Order: sequence, then structure tokens, then C-alpha cells
Amino acid sequence: MDIWNVATQAEKEQVQHQKLHSREKSYIWTDCGKMFFAMEDLMQHQSVPVEEKPYQCTECDKVFHRKKNLRQHKKIHSGEKRYKCTECDKAFITNGHLTQHQKVHTGEKRYKCNECHKAFKTNRQLKRHQKVHSGEKPYPCIMCDKAFITNAELKQHQKVHSGEKPYKCTECNKAFKWKYYLKLHRKLHTGEDLYECTECNKVFQSKTTLKQHKQIHTGEKPYKCTECDKEFIAQQTLIHHLKVHTGERPYQCAECDKAFITNGELKRHQIAHSGERPYQCTECNKVFQRKKHLKQHKKIHTCEKPYKCTECDKAYITNGYLTQHQKVHTGEKPYQCVECDEAFITNEKLRQHQKVHTGERPFNCTDCEKAFSRKAHLTEHQKVHTGEKPYECTECEKAFIRKSHLMRHQKVHTGEKPYECTECDKAFITHGNLTKHLKIHTGEKPYKCTECDKGFIVQQTLIHHLKVHTGEKPYECTECDKAFITRHSLIVHQRVHTGEKPYECRECNKAFITKQRLIVHQIVHTGEKPYKCTECGKTFIAKQNFTHHLKVHTGERPFN
Repeated sequence: MDIWNVATQAEKEQVQHQKLHSREKSYIWTDCGKMFFAMEDLMQHQSVPVEEKPYQCTECDKVFHRKKNLRQHKKIHSGEKRYKCTECDKAFITNGHLTQHQKVHTGEKRYKCNECHKAFKTNRQLKRHQKVHSGEKPYPCIMCDKAFITNAELKQHQKVHSGEKPYKCTECNKAFKWKYYLKLHRKLHTGEDLYECTECNKVFQSKTTLKQHKQIHTGEKPYKCTECDKEFIAQQTLIHHLKVHTGERPYQCAECDKAFITNGELKRHQIAHSGERPYQCTECNKVFQRKKHLKQHKKIHTCEKPYKCTECDKAYITNGYLTQHQKVHTGEKPYQCVECDEAFITNEKLRQHQKVHTGERPFNCTDCEKAFSRKAHLTEHQKVHTGEKPYECTECEKAFIRKSHLMRHQKVHTGEKPYECTECDKAFITHGNLTKHLKIHTGEKPYKCTECDKGFIVQQTLIHHLKVHTGEKPYECTECDKAFITRHSLIVHQRVHTGEKPYECRECNKAFITKQRLIVHQIVHTGEKPYKCTECGKTFIAKQNFTHHLKVHTGERPFN
């Protein structure tokens, strides 16, 4: 045993000695830039007691045990970088840092991982990577029991608890936890964008972000979930995704006890409680909680829609919206409700749907005590009380609460009906209307009334129907005190008092209170009688007359 130990020690010493000839120093101490042949030497260098560090920096009070190291450190404050790279003119404080950087140009990665064959420039980087496979995280945080692979990562994490942001921008006084983020931020002031994508000319502030972006073009998603085979571009996104399976939500809101997978999600959520919307659009003064949402919104004014669908040439502001839209063509609905087996394209739509089962409506209107499952629906509803209709049609000056309603209305003037039924060739303005119509052919009525077992194609019709049983008629006419179940019925009724008939026939200029009456009237000009009785072959212009006629055959009416 002793002979074996001596032999092993001798081999180690020989390896260390050979590095003297190769001049290879793989271990670097980032504070002073000094490089070492062995990890033991680096650790010994780190462990020099503070009392043995007599040389103090007057700028930041950092202390060093050698005068030489203090001189090198002062170059950080003075900005002096005398070691220049001949390939890219990048400069460094120490020769050690330059030597490491030059491996970027040579592509030299001598240190290979035996587990996944990933290669690294330095032995230190390899050792840190190997802890990913071993699961070793020797540096625990005493505040939250979170553990880290390196001491540097732990130190960075501890700034989350202390709130420390030591890196301040001299231009706008914004502070950052990490120097790297300050460097990125400074580029906003200088206008410097170094990394450009050769595919789409999009520019990025960091090489890492560009590398991740390029995977959008190549379709490469190297990080795969072992639970559901979902693939991701970035490892960090995979780590967050895995928490969906484990149910882990370590970041909890102190206001409402809601928990989140990432600290970023928690911070975004906390803005909802504060009501803070610091990002304002200079075009329309609309305010946003997140800078990302402001950037997306600005594309509405510029009409920029860079993400195009290859199936139908529809274009979108963000890649996320395009990905969602493509599921319409593939029919993919990966998010399924466990209560009723209904499936959805996005997780967000599933979560909204689940509120139907829970009855959760956390957003209350202060004017009429009506409650909503989404804040956006409450905001829209409040326009009913204020009378605000910011979106006006240039053809007929009709105004709408929502932009989507205006866009849908404009198709009335253009006659555009892009969504066609494959069963009967009937066409529709919106995809939603086509989906509803298809249920007529399938006979599907998934929304059942618990009082009378009547079934409905859409949920909204069921909600309105339930008011028949409760007797609730919340919409009251101010002219005659007549009350209605739905707001739409009230609006139609009010036209009786105002004399308004907004739906005009292009053939004879006759006007009607409702669109349905106009459609029935137009059949007079076409001669079309779409409702045919299967019993006697008689045809009818209006569905109402057809339904009335059917009672002759059922015996409910003795005479035709």
C-alpha cells in the first residue's frame, strides 16, 4: 500500500513538473489575475488571511498580500489594459487573462468531459462542468438552502438576499448585481451592438445571446426533458421546465401567497400588486409593466411583423405568437383539462379555462360589482361604464372597445370570409365562428345546463341560459324599465327607442335593427330558401318559420 502511494505521488509530481516546461497554467485567481499549475496552489493562494494582506486599494478597500497584486488590481479602476490581443484588439489587465482569451481564436479546447464529450479551454472549466453530471453542489446558501457548484456562483446568489448592487452605471446611475450586466447595459448608452446574426441581421449585446438566437434558424434544441421529451434551446429553460413536473415553486409572493418557478416571474407578478407601469409608449402614451411588452407594442405603430407563417402567409409581431398560430394548422393542443378533457393550444388558455370549473373571478368591477377571471377582461368591461370606444371604423364611423372587434367589423365592408366550412362551404369572418359552426354538423353540445339538461355549443350561451332559471335580468332599459339577460339584447332593444337601424340592404336600401333580420331579408332578393323540411320537402326563407312548420308533423300544431 505504501509503495502504491509513493508511486502515485511520484506520478503527480512528474505531471506537475512537466507543466513547468509546457508553461501551462490552467488555474487562475480572478481577483489578481495570477495563474497556477495546480488547484492546490490556487486554493493556498486564496486562503491567505486578511491580516496578512497589508496592501489596500484606496478606491474600493480591497486588500492584497502582495504589492504586485495591488498594482494589477488598480488597473481595473484606471482602465489600463496593456496586454492586447493581436487577433481582435481586445485588451486585458494581465497576461494570464490574455492567454486564456487567445484560446477563443485558436479554438483550442484540450479538456474533454468523459460523460458528454463536451470540451473546455481550461481544466478549471472542465472540473466545474463535471459537477453538473455528479450533482455536486458544495457551496450552500445559509439563507435559503440553495446550493451552488462554485463559490463565485454562491457569492452572486447572496446578492439576491442582501439586495447589493455594487456595479453602477455612470450615465444613468442604474445599479446591477453583476459586472457583466453593467457591461451589457452600457451598450444601450453607446449604441454598441457587436454581435449580428447573419441570417436575419438582428443584433445582440452578448455572444451567448447570439449563439442561442441562431438555434432558432437551425431548429437546434439540444436540451431535452426526460419526462415529456420536450426540447429547449437553452439549458436554463430546461431547468425551469423541469419544475413543472416536480411541482417546485420556490419563489412565493408575500402579498397573495402565489408561488412561482423563477425569481423573475415573482418580480413581474409583484408589479401587479404595486400597479407600477414604468415603460411608456411615446406614440400613444400606453404604459407597460415590462420593457419587453413595450418593445412588442411599438411594432403595432411601425406595422412590423417579422414572423411569417409558411402555411397561410399570416404574419406576427413575435415568434411566440407565430408558434401558437402554427398549432392551428397542425391541430396540436397539448394542454388538456383534467376536469372535462377539453384541450388547448397554450398553457395560458388552459389556466383561463380552469377558472370555469373553480368559478374563480378575482377581478371585480367597482361600478357594477361584475367579476372577471382576467384583468384584461375587467379593463375592457370598464369601458362600458366610461363609454370609451377608441377604435373607429373609417368606412362607417362605428366605434369599438377593442381593436380586434374593429378588425373583425372591417371584414363586413371588405366581404372577406377566410374561414370556410368543409361540410357545407359556408364561410366565416373569424376562426372562432367557424369552430362554433362545425359543432352544428357534429351535433356536439358540450355545455350542459344542470337545471334542465339543455345542451349548448358555446359556453357563453349556457351562461346566458342559466339566467332564465335564476330570473336574473341585470341589463335594464332607462326608457321603459324593460330588463334583459344580456347586454347585447338591451342594445338591440334600445334601437326601438332611438329608431336606429344600422344594417342596410345594398339591393333596396331597406334598413334593419339586427344583422339577423338583414340576412333573412336578403334571401328575398336571392330567392334562396335554405331551410328544407325532410318530411314533406317544403322550403322556408327563415329558420323561425321552418321551426314553426315542423310542429305540424310532430302534432304540436294541428294545422299547417
